Amino acid sequence: MPSFVTHLESALDGTRIPARTLQTTYEGRPIVVRYDLDRIAAEVDRDELSRREPTMWRYRELLPVEDDANVVSLGEGMTPILHAPRLGERLGLSRLYIKDEGQLPTGSFKSRGQSVCISMAKELGCSTVVIPTAGNAGGAIAAYAARAGMGAHVFMPRDTPEVNRKEAVLCGAQVHLVDGLIDDCGRLAREAAAEHGWFDVSTLKEPYRLEGKKTMGLEIAEQLGWRLPDVIVYPTGGGTGLIGMWKAFDELEALGWLEDTKRPRLVAVQSEGCAPIVRAFEAGERFAERFDNAATIASGLRVPAAVADFMILDAVRESKGTAIAVEEARITEWMRLTASTEGITIGPEPSACIGAVEGMAASGAIGPDEEVLVLGCGNAQKYPHAMPDVDCD
Repeated sequence: MPSFVTHLESALDGTRIPARTLQTTYEGRPIVVRYDLDRIAAEVDRDELSRREPTMWRYRELLPVEDDANVVSLGEGMTPILHAPRLGERLGLSRLYIKDEGQLPTGSFKSRGQSVCISMAKELGCSTVVIPTAGNAGGAIAAYAARAGMGAHVFMPRDTPEVNRKEAVLCGAQVHLVDGLIDDCGRLAREAAAEHGWFDVSTLKEPYRLEGKKTMGLEIAEQLGWRLPDVIVYPTGGGTGLIGMWKAFDELEALGWLEDTKRPRLVAVQSEGCAPIVRAFEAGERFAERFDNAATIASGLRVPAAVADFMILDAVRESKGTAIAVEEARITEWMRLTASTEGITIGPEPSACIGAVEGMAASGAIGPDEEVLVLGCGNAQKYPHAMPDVDCD
């Protein structure tokens, strides 16, 4: 299938960048993929998508891989949007939904980004990738690199959850444990990439993971009959998925595929133990300062400095949404509440979103009849340290 990609561009100032070579950032800031949307609109029948395979690759024209032979996939199926009526009743909402991304191949939404990232790395001649991670991204990159026959190096904080460490080793990655946080790992990954010629696939320090995460937004629109919910609540560390969904909504509107162009309010959720985006949002700033002494049980939220801070904040403000920091001490409580009322086993990061929804519903920031969608980015089974102890008495 021919690619519909026209070019890459700087997310900060729009500078055009060639698309068919490996790219990382432009002057230290993210770059994004642009498509010939007029041509896609002319050549693709939106309603024909439903007859394609039920995976994220059904949106092939809106993904950057040129040759189908280079697609690296573990069968990234469309994840369900599950109504949560009992949980919603507890929180005062009649239309609360959770998109259960834990059903993806590596147990979290990281599968989406890494599938496209590794596919493009393969297409552009890369043999080894390197990534810093605080959790699920390491295992995902290891799995997809193994699927592609590539080498993978993963830099993790030494206190990264054991499941994430073991998953990366199991899939053949070389794991490097670091005394520090994810930004310390990022520095070491950059140095290693420069020294060895590896492709650095850090969050939004290459343009392709964003395209994979974008498919969440495409899927949501299709699953809801080509419309969007009133509110989307997203656990925000590096923020790739939030930015990706907003990009997807832009593209869908330009294609004329949306039945209703009303956009959802985006809610970026962090823990009070690591809340640089929330702090910048509340201060009216476009860029976020590093959050010192970051600490949270939600390892995916422990990102003290996000390279795409301005993209997160721009999307939240454009959507007329907000950024909220929840109580760290209650994250496991919301995790257990969700599982015990609905049987939906989500990890600490989306559980923080349940806390944000609880507070917003109580304050009236979300109306009782609004359609609210929480991104359940990963399943609880990957966080045994966050689960309650077994009591057999």
